[in-house]
Amino acid sequence: MIKKALLIHPEISRTKYNFAGVIDNEPLELEYISAMLKSSGITCEIWDGQVEKIPAAEKIKDFRPELLYVCGRTRQEGFMKEYCRAAKSICGSVVIVGGIHAQHCFERFYISEVDYILRTFDIFKILDIINGVTPESISGLCYKCGDKWLSNEADPFDISRLPIPDRKYFYSHSDRYRYLELLPCAHVRTSYSCPFRCTFCYRNRLNCGEYTVRPIRDVVMEIRNIKCDNIYIIDDDFLIDKRRVEEFIRLVRKYGIKKKYVCYGRADFIAANQPLMAELKKIGFYYILTGLEASDESYLESYRKKTTVDCNETAVRTLNRVGINIMGMFIADLDFSPSDFTKLYSWIRRNKLSHVAVSILTPELNSSMFDKYRDRIISDDPAEWDYLHVVAKPKKMSVKEYYFHYHILMIRLFVKGWRDGIYDFLDYGSYIRSFLKNMFRFGG
Repeated sequence: MIKKALLIHPEISRTKYNFAGVIDNEPLELEYISAMLKSSGITCEIWDGQVEKIPAAEKIKDFRPELLYVCGRTRQEGFMKEYCRAAKSICGSVVIVGGIHAQHCFERFYISEVDYILRTFDIFKILDIINGVTPESISGLCYKCGDKWLSNEADPFDISRLPIPDRKYFYSHSDRYRYLELLPCAHVRTSYSCPFRCTFCYRNRLNCGEYTVRPIRDVVMEIRNIKCDNIYIIDDDFLIDKRRVEEFIRLVRKYGIKKKYVCYGRADFIAANQPLMAELKKIGFYYILTGLEASDESYLESYRKKTTVDCNETAVRTLNRVGINIMGMFIADLDFSPSDFTKLYSWIRRNKLSHVAVSILTPELNSSMFDKYRDRIISDDPAEWDYLHVVAKPKKMSVKEYYFHYHILMIRLFVKGWRDGIYDFLDYGSYIRSFLKNMFRFGG
Protein backbone atom coordinates (compact mmCIF):
# COMPACT_ATOMS: atom_id res chain seq x y z
CA MET A 1 0.00 0.00 0.00
CA ILE A 2 1.35 3.43 -0.96
CA LYS A 3 1.99 5.64 2.06
CA LYS A 4 4.21 8.43 0.67
CA ALA A 5 3.50 10.63 -2.35
CA LEU A 6 5.41 13.49 -3.91
CA LEU A 7 3.48 15.95 -6.08
CA ILE A 8 5.49 17.99 -8.57
CA HIS A 9 4.80 21.17 -10.50
CA PRO A 10 7.67 21.75 -12.94
CA GLU A 11 10.06 24.61 -13.42
CA ILE A 12 8.91 27.13 -16.00
CA SER A 13 12.27 27.45 -17.73
CA ARG A 14 16.01 27.25 -17.12
CA THR A 15 16.63 30.38 -19.14
CA LYS A 16 15.74 33.98 -18.33
CA TYR A 17 13.35 34.23 -21.29
CA ASN A 18 10.17 34.04 -19.23
CA PHE A 19 8.12 36.07 -16.77
CA ALA A 20 9.07 34.21 -13.60
CA GLY A 21 8.98 36.56 -10.65
CA VAL A 22 6.26 38.60 -12.34
CA ILE A 23 3.47 36.02 -12.47
CA ASP A 24 4.04 32.92 -10.33
CA ASN A 25 1.07 30.61 -9.93
CA GLU A 26 0.01 28.75 -6.81
CA PRO A 27 0.09 24.96 -7.54
CA LEU A 28 -3.65 24.62 -6.94
CA GLU A 29 -4.06 21.30 -8.75
CA LEU A 30 -1.48 19.71 -6.43
CA GLU A 31 -3.16 21.23 -3.39
CA TYR A 32 -6.44 19.52 -4.32
CA ILE A 33 -4.60 16.22 -4.63
CA SER A 34 -2.71 16.80 -1.39
CA ALA A 35 -5.98 17.36 0.49
CA MET A 36 -7.44 14.18 -1.00
CA LEU A 37 -4.40 12.02 -0.24
CA LYS A 38 -3.94 13.31 3.31
CA SER A 39 -7.59 12.59 4.09
CA SER A 40 -6.83 8.99 3.09
CA GLY A 41 -3.87 8.74 5.46
CA ILE A 42 -1.13 9.19 2.87
CA THR A 43 1.90 11.34 3.69
CA CYS A 44 2.17 13.91 0.94
CA GLU A 45 4.60 16.67 -0.01
CA ILE A 46 4.70 19.21 -2.84
CA TRP A 47 7.72 20.36 -4.85
CA ASP A 48 7.10 23.40 -7.04
CA GLY A 49 9.90 24.20 -9.46
CA GLN A 50 8.86 27.86 -9.53
CA VAL A 51 9.96 28.40 -5.93
CA GLU A 52 12.12 25.50 -4.73
CA LYS A 53 15.86 25.94 -4.37
CA ILE A 54 16.84 22.27 -4.37
CA PRO A 55 16.63 20.22 -7.60
CA ALA A 56 13.74 17.81 -8.07
CA ALA A 57 16.09 14.81 -8.15
CA GLU A 58 17.50 15.79 -4.77
CA LYS A 59 13.99 16.09 -3.34
CA ILE A 60 13.12 12.66 -4.70
CA LYS A 61 16.30 11.19 -3.21
CA ASP A 62 15.59 12.71 0.21
CA PHE A 63 11.85 11.98 0.39
CA ARG A 64 11.85 8.65 -1.53
CA PRO A 65 8.19 8.70 -2.54
CA GLU A 66 6.35 5.50 -3.33
CA LEU A 67 4.20 7.53 -5.71
CA LEU A 68 5.17 10.48 -7.89
CA TYR A 69 2.52 12.67 -9.52
CA VAL A 70 3.65 15.34 -11.98
CA CYS A 71 1.61 17.82 -13.98
CA GLY A 72 2.45 20.69 -16.30
CA ARG A 73 1.90 22.44 -19.60
CA THR A 74 3.27 21.82 -23.07
CA ARG A 75 6.38 23.95 -22.52
CA GLN A 76 7.22 21.90 -19.40
CA GLU A 77 7.03 18.48 -21.06
CA GLY A 78 10.79 17.95 -21.00
CA PHE A 79 10.99 18.73 -17.27
CA MET A 80 8.03 16.44 -16.56
CA LYS A 81 9.72 13.50 -18.27
CA GLU A 82 13.00 14.28 -16.53
CA TYR A 83 11.32 14.03 -13.11
CA CYS A 84 9.62 10.76 -14.07
CA ARG A 85 12.95 9.23 -15.05
CA ALA A 86 14.54 10.42 -11.81
CA ALA A 87 11.80 8.90 -9.65
CA LYS A 88 12.05 5.55 -11.42
CA SER A 89 15.83 5.36 -11.30
CA ILE A 90 16.23 6.65 -7.72
CA CYS A 91 13.49 4.82 -5.87
CA GLY A 92 11.25 2.96 -8.31
CA SER A 93 8.20 5.12 -7.61
CA VAL A 94 4.84 4.48 -9.18
CA VAL A 95 4.66 7.39 -11.63
CA ILE A 96 1.45 9.18 -12.63
CA VAL A 97 1.29 12.07 -15.10
CA GLY A 98 -1.70 14.39 -15.17
CA GLY A 99 -2.67 17.99 -15.84
CA ILE A 100 -3.91 19.79 -18.94
CA HIS A 101 -1.00 18.85 -21.24
CA ALA A 102 -1.31 15.18 -20.36
CA GLN A 103 -5.07 15.34 -20.91
CA HIS A 104 -4.63 16.91 -24.30
CA CYS A 105 -1.54 15.04 -25.53
CA PHE A 106 -1.45 11.86 -23.43
CA GLU A 107 0.34 9.80 -26.10
CA ARG A 108 3.44 12.00 -25.70
CA PHE A 109 3.92 10.40 -22.27
CA TYR A 110 3.92 6.82 -23.49
CA ILE A 111 7.41 6.22 -22.09
CA SER A 112 8.81 3.43 -19.93
CA GLU A 113 9.29 5.63 -16.86
CA VAL A 114 5.57 6.47 -16.68
CA ASP A 115 3.06 3.98 -15.26
CA TYR A 116 -0.24 5.86 -15.61
CA ILE A 117 -1.55 8.95 -17.41
CA LEU A 118 -4.72 10.76 -16.40
CA ARG A 119 -6.87 12.08 -19.25
CA THR A 120 -9.31 13.64 -16.81
CA PHE A 121 -9.65 16.33 -14.14
CA ASP A 122 -10.97 13.59 -11.81
CA ILE A 123 -8.25 13.44 -9.16
CA PHE A 124 -10.05 10.58 -7.41
CA LYS A 125 -8.73 8.25 -10.11
CA ILE A 126 -5.41 8.53 -8.27
CA LEU A 127 -7.02 6.92 -5.23
CA ASP A 128 -8.43 4.20 -7.48
CA ILE A 129 -4.89 3.40 -8.63
CA ILE A 130 -3.57 3.40 -5.06
CA ASN A 131 -6.42 1.19 -3.87
CA GLY A 132 -5.76 -1.41 -6.54
CA VAL A 133 -8.76 -0.90 -8.79
CA THR A 134 -8.08 -2.68 -12.07
CA PRO A 135 -6.79 -0.17 -14.65
CA GLU A 136 -9.20 -1.29 -17.36
CA SER A 137 -12.13 -0.21 -15.19
CA ILE A 138 -10.80 3.31 -14.47
CA SER A 139 -12.21 5.80 -16.98
CA GLY A 140 -9.84 8.42 -18.33
CA LEU A 141 -6.73 6.33 -17.57
CA CYS A 142 -3.85 5.36 -19.85
CA TYR A 143 -1.87 2.34 -18.65
CA LYS A 144 0.58 -0.28 -19.84
CA CYS A 145 -0.37 -3.81 -20.72
CA GLY A 146 2.88 -5.63 -21.36
CA ASP A 147 4.77 -3.50 -23.85
CA LYS A 148 1.61 -1.84 -25.13
CA TRP A 149 -0.19 1.28 -23.93
CA LEU A 150 -3.98 1.22 -23.58
CA SER A 151 -6.24 4.22 -23.10
CA ASN A 152 -9.70 4.35 -21.51
CA GLU A 153 -12.10 7.05 -22.62
CA ALA A 154 -12.63 9.82 -20.09
CA ASP A 155 -15.91 11.01 -18.59
CA PRO A 156 -16.70 14.65 -17.75
CA PHE A 157 -15.80 15.51 -14.15
CA ASP A 158 -18.16 17.37 -11.84
CA ILE A 159 -15.98 20.12 -10.36
CA SER A 160 -18.20 20.37 -7.27
CA ARG A 161 -16.63 17.08 -6.07
CA LEU A 162 -13.23 18.73 -5.51
CA PRO A 163 -12.07 18.99 -1.89
CA ILE A 164 -11.04 22.26 -0.31
CA PRO A 165 -7.36 22.57 -1.29
CA ASP A 166 -4.59 22.01 1.23
CA ARG A 167 -2.87 25.41 1.12
CA LYS A 168 -0.08 24.62 3.59
CA TYR A 169 2.51 24.83 0.81
CA PHE A 170 1.11 28.15 -0.44
CA TYR A 171 1.20 29.70 3.02
CA SER A 172 4.80 28.57 3.57
CA HIS A 173 5.87 30.15 0.24
CA SER A 174 3.49 33.12 0.18
CA ASP A 175 6.35 35.49 -0.58
CA ARG A 176 6.71 33.86 -4.01
CA TYR A 177 3.20 33.54 -5.43
CA ARG A 178 2.03 36.68 -7.16
CA TYR A 179 0.08 38.22 -9.99
CA LEU A 180 2.09 41.30 -10.97
CA GLU A 181 2.03 43.67 -7.97
CA LEU A 182 -0.51 41.55 -6.09
CA LEU A 183 1.70 39.64 -3.65
CA PRO A 184 0.83 37.13 -2.34
CA CYS A 185 -1.99 36.02 -4.61
CA ALA A 186 -4.00 32.84 -3.98
CA HIS A 187 -5.79 30.88 -6.70
CA VAL A 188 -9.42 29.83 -6.70
CA ARG A 189 -11.11 27.74 -9.36
CA THR A 190 -14.87 27.88 -9.92
CA SER A 191 -15.16 26.06 -13.26
CA TYR A 192 -13.51 23.73 -15.75
CA SER A 193 -13.46 24.11 -19.54
CA CYS A 194 -15.13 26.87 -21.56
CA PRO A 195 -18.41 27.06 -23.51
CA PHE A 196 -16.85 29.08 -26.34
CA ARG A 197 -15.03 27.62 -29.35
CA CYS A 198 -12.24 30.00 -30.36
CA THR A 199 -10.01 28.29 -32.92
CA PHE A 200 -6.68 29.12 -31.24
CA CYS A 201 -7.63 27.64 -27.85
CA TYR A 202 -7.81 23.98 -26.85
CA ARG A 203 -9.18 24.47 -23.33
CA ASN A 204 -12.75 24.13 -24.56
CA ARG A 205 -11.87 20.51 -25.38
CA LEU A 206 -10.82 19.72 -21.81
CA ASN A 207 -13.18 17.85 -19.50
CA CYS A 208 -14.58 16.14 -22.61
CA GLY A 209 -15.64 19.56 -23.83
CA GLU A 210 -18.13 19.95 -20.99
CA TYR A 211 -18.29 23.21 -19.04
CA THR A 212 -18.83 22.55 -15.33
CA VAL A 213 -19.17 25.03 -12.46
CA ARG A 214 -19.08 24.96 -8.67
CA PRO A 215 -21.97 26.32 -6.59
CA ILE A 216 -21.11 29.99 -6.13
CA ARG A 217 -21.81 29.89 -2.39
CA ASP A 218 -19.10 27.22 -2.00
CA VAL A 219 -16.71 29.49 -3.91
CA VAL A 220 -17.40 32.48 -1.69
CA MET A 221 -17.03 30.40 1.49
CA GLU A 222 -13.66 29.16 0.25
CA ILE A 223 -12.50 32.70 -0.52
CA ARG A 224 -13.71 33.89 2.87
CA ASN A 225 -11.45 31.36 4.61
CA ILE A 226 -8.29 31.90 2.54
CA LYS A 227 -5.64 33.79 4.51
CA CYS A 228 -4.72 36.04 1.62
CA ASP A 229 -5.99 39.44 0.52
CA ASN A 230 -5.52 38.83 -3.22
CA ILE A 231 -7.55 36.21 -5.11
CA TYR A 232 -6.97 35.09 -8.69
CA ILE A 233 -10.04 33.29 -10.07
CA ILE A 234 -8.32 31.09 -12.63
CA ASP A 235 -11.35 29.94 -14.63
CA ASP A 236 -10.90 30.17 -18.38
CA ASP A 237 -13.72 32.72 -18.13
CA PHE A 238 -15.42 33.77 -14.89
CA LEU A 239 -17.73 36.33 -16.52
CA ILE A 240 -20.14 34.04 -18.34
CA ASP A 241 -23.38 33.79 -16.34
CA LYS A 242 -24.68 37.21 -15.28
CA ARG A 243 -26.88 35.81 -12.50
CA ARG A 244 -23.99 33.78 -11.10
CA VAL A 245 -21.76 36.88 -11.06
CA GLU A 246 -24.54 38.88 -9.36
CA GLU A 247 -24.88 36.19 -6.70
CA PHE A 248 -21.12 36.26 -6.17
CA ILE A 249 -21.30 40.02 -5.57
CA ARG A 250 -24.24 39.63 -3.20
CA LEU A 251 -22.52 36.96 -1.10
CA VAL A 252 -19.19 38.82 -0.95
CA ARG A 253 -21.07 41.81 0.41
CA LYS A 254 -23.17 39.72 2.78
CA TYR A 255 -20.09 38.24 4.43
CA GLY A 256 -18.12 41.48 4.41
CA ILE A 257 -15.20 40.03 2.41
CA LYS A 258 -12.60 42.69 1.62
CA LYS A 259 -10.14 41.40 -0.97
CA LYS A 260 -8.77 42.20 -4.41
CA TYR A 261 -9.67 39.96 -7.33
CA VAL A 262 -8.25 38.96 -10.70
CA CYS A 263 -10.30 37.05 -13.27
CA TYR A 264 -10.71 36.36 -16.97
CA GLY A 265 -13.68 37.88 -18.78
CA ARG A 266 -14.75 38.28 -22.39
CA ALA A 267 -15.08 41.69 -24.02
CA ASP A 268 -18.66 41.08 -25.11
CA PHE A 269 -19.77 40.32 -21.54
CA ILE A 270 -18.04 43.45 -20.25
CA ALA A 271 -19.52 45.65 -22.98
CA ALA A 272 -23.03 44.26 -22.43
CA ASN A 273 -22.92 44.53 -18.62
CA GLN A 274 -21.42 47.92 -17.86
CA PRO A 275 -23.36 48.55 -14.60
CA LEU A 276 -22.23 45.12 -13.36
CA MET A 277 -18.60 46.08 -13.94
CA ALA A 278 -19.06 49.04 -11.60
CA GLU A 279 -20.39 46.66 -8.93
CA LEU A 280 -17.41 44.33 -9.40
CA LYS A 281 -15.11 47.31 -8.88
CA LYS A 282 -16.86 48.13 -5.61
CA ILE A 283 -16.24 44.65 -4.15
CA GLY A 284 -12.56 44.66 -5.10
CA PHE A 285 -12.06 43.51 -8.69
CA TYR A 286 -8.61 44.84 -9.59
CA TYR A 287 -7.66 43.15 -12.89
CA ILE A 288 -9.87 41.63 -15.56
CA LEU A 289 -7.88 39.69 -18.15
CA THR A 290 -9.62 40.06 -21.49
CA GLY A 291 -8.83 38.25 -24.70
CA LEU A 292 -9.16 41.15 -27.12
CA GLU A 293 -6.96 39.10 -29.50
CA ALA A 294 -6.89 41.55 -32.44
CA SER A 295 -7.49 45.10 -33.59
CA ASP A 296 -8.65 43.89 -37.01
CA GLU A 297 -12.05 42.35 -37.77
CA SER A 298 -10.62 39.77 -40.17
CA TYR A 299 -8.48 38.17 -37.47
CA LEU A 300 -11.36 38.12 -34.97
CA GLU A 301 -13.48 36.34 -37.57
CA SER A 302 -10.76 33.82 -38.38
CA TYR A 303 -10.41 33.02 -34.65
CA ARG A 304 -14.22 32.59 -34.36
CA LYS A 305 -14.05 34.93 -31.42
CA LYS A 306 -17.63 36.13 -31.96
CA THR A 307 -16.70 39.66 -30.92
CA THR A 308 -15.91 42.81 -32.88
CA VAL A 309 -13.32 45.58 -32.72
CA ASP A 310 -16.09 47.95 -31.63
CA CYS A 311 -16.96 45.56 -28.80
CA ASN A 312 -13.29 45.47 -27.74
CA GLU A 313 -13.14 49.26 -27.67
CA THR A 314 -16.31 49.43 -25.57
CA ALA A 315 -14.89 46.91 -23.09
CA VAL A 316 -11.67 48.90 -22.70
CA ARG A 317 -13.57 52.17 -22.21
CA THR A 318 -15.92 50.55 -19.70
CA LEU A 319 -13.22 49.14 -17.44
CA ASN A 320 -11.13 52.31 -17.72
CA ARG A 321 -14.17 54.33 -16.68
CA VAL A 322 -15.09 52.19 -13.65
CA GLY A 323 -11.46 51.87 -12.54
CA ILE A 324 -10.75 48.17 -13.08
CA ASN A 325 -7.41 47.45 -14.74
CA ILE A 326 -8.04 45.66 -18.01
CA MET A 327 -5.23 43.36 -19.08
CA GLY A 328 -5.70 43.30 -22.84
CA MET A 329 -4.42 40.06 -24.32
CA PHE A 330 -3.57 39.98 -28.02
CA ILE A 331 -2.29 37.49 -30.59
CA ALA A 332 0.57 38.32 -32.93
CA ASP A 333 -0.67 36.31 -35.88
CA LEU A 334 1.71 34.35 -38.07
CA ASP A 335 0.18 36.11 -41.09
CA PHE A 336 1.19 39.54 -39.73
CA SER A 337 3.07 41.95 -41.95
CA PRO A 338 5.40 44.53 -40.35
CA SER A 339 2.62 47.11 -40.56
CA ASP A 340 0.28 44.88 -38.54
CA PHE A 341 2.59 45.16 -35.52
CA THR A 342 2.53 48.95 -35.90
CA LYS A 343 -1.27 49.03 -36.28
CA LEU A 344 -1.71 46.94 -33.14
CA TYR A 345 0.44 49.32 -31.11
CA SER A 346 -1.45 52.31 -32.50
CA TRP A 347 -4.79 50.74 -31.50
CA ILE A 348 -3.51 50.05 -27.99
CA ARG A 349 -2.29 53.61 -27.58
CA ARG A 350 -5.39 55.17 -29.11
CA ASN A 351 -7.67 53.24 -26.77
CA LYS A 352 -5.63 54.14 -23.67
CA LEU A 353 -4.85 50.52 -22.84
CA SER A 354 -2.04 50.41 -20.27
CA HIS A 355 -1.81 46.70 -19.38
CA VAL A 356 -1.09 44.53 -22.40
CA ALA A 357 0.12 41.01 -23.15
CA VAL A 358 0.93 39.93 -26.71
CA SER A 359 1.39 36.23 -27.45
CA ILE A 360 2.79 34.78 -30.65
CA LEU A 361 0.17 32.59 -32.35
CA THR A 362 1.09 29.06 -31.29
CA PRO A 363 -0.74 26.11 -32.88
CA GLU A 364 -1.28 23.79 -29.92
CA LEU A 365 -0.20 20.18 -30.35
CA ASN A 366 -2.96 17.73 -31.21
CA SER A 367 -5.37 20.43 -32.33
CA SER A 368 -7.16 21.45 -35.53
CA MET A 369 -5.00 24.57 -35.64
CA PHE A 370 -1.86 22.42 -35.52
CA ASP A 371 -3.23 20.45 -38.46
CA LYS A 372 -3.81 23.71 -40.32
CA TYR A 373 -0.21 24.83 -39.78
CA ARG A 374 1.40 21.39 -39.98
CA ASP A 375 3.31 22.17 -43.18
CA ARG A 376 4.67 25.37 -41.62
CA ILE A 377 5.81 23.94 -38.27
CA ILE A 378 9.53 24.64 -37.76
CA SER A 379 10.12 23.37 -34.21
CA ASP A 380 9.79 20.03 -32.47
CA ASP A 381 10.85 21.33 -29.06
CA PRO A 382 7.83 21.50 -26.71
CA ALA A 383 9.71 24.05 -24.57
CA GLU A 384 9.10 26.55 -27.37
CA TRP A 385 5.33 26.21 -27.00
CA ASP A 386 5.39 29.12 -24.53
CA TYR A 387 3.74 31.77 -26.75
CA LEU A 388 7.05 33.64 -26.86
CA HIS A 389 8.64 31.59 -29.65
CA VAL A 390 7.79 31.21 -33.31
CA VAL A 391 7.00 27.53 -33.88
CA ALA A 392 5.47 27.85 -37.37
CA LYS A 393 6.81 29.75 -40.34
CA PRO A 394 5.37 33.28 -40.71
CA LYS A 395 3.61 33.95 -44.01
CA LYS A 396 4.82 37.43 -44.93
CA MET A 397 8.35 37.61 -43.55
CA SER A 398 11.22 35.47 -42.37
CA VAL A 399 11.35 34.11 -38.84
CA LYS A 400 14.16 36.56 -38.03
CA GLU A 401 12.16 39.50 -39.36
CA TYR A 402 9.08 38.39 -37.43
CA TYR A 403 11.03 38.23 -34.16
CA PHE A 404 12.50 41.66 -34.90
CA HIS A 405 9.09 43.29 -35.29
CA TYR A 406 7.61 41.37 -32.35
CA HIS A 407 10.36 42.53 -30.02
CA ILE A 408 10.09 46.11 -31.31
CA LEU A 409 6.41 45.95 -30.31
CA MET A 410 7.28 44.56 -26.88
CA ILE A 411 9.86 47.29 -26.28
CA ARG A 412 7.34 49.97 -27.27
CA LEU A 413 4.75 48.46 -24.91
CA PHE A 414 7.22 48.31 -22.01
CA VAL A 415 8.26 51.93 -22.58
CA LYS A 416 4.57 52.87 -22.68
CA GLY A 417 3.99 50.96 -19.44
CA TRP A 418 6.87 52.77 -17.78
CA ARG A 419 5.50 56.12 -18.91
CA ASP A 420 2.01 55.16 -17.68
CA GLY A 421 3.51 54.44 -14.25
CA ILE A 422 2.48 50.78 -14.03
CA TYR A 423 4.46 47.78 -12.75
CA ASP A 424 6.68 49.82 -10.44
CA PHE A 425 8.11 46.58 -9.06
CA LEU A 426 9.64 45.66 -12.45
CA ASP A 427 13.19 46.29 -13.54
CA TYR A 428 12.17 47.82 -16.88
CA GLY A 429 15.75 48.18 -18.02
CA SER A 430 16.41 44.47 -17.62
CA TYR A 431 13.39 43.49 -19.73
CA ILE A 432 14.10 46.03 -22.44
CA ARG A 433 17.74 44.88 -22.66
CA SER A 434 16.46 41.30 -22.94
CA PHE A 435 14.10 42.24 -25.77
CA LEU A 436 16.88 44.10 -27.57
CA LYS A 437 19.13 41.07 -27.30
CA ASN A 438 16.42 38.68 -28.50
CA MET A 439 15.62 40.87 -31.52
CA PHE A 440 18.78 39.52 -33.11
CA ARG A 441 19.25 36.21 -31.28
CA PHE A 442 16.16 34.33 -32.52
CA GLY A 443 15.42 33.25 -36.02
CA GLY A 444 19.05 33.03 -37.12
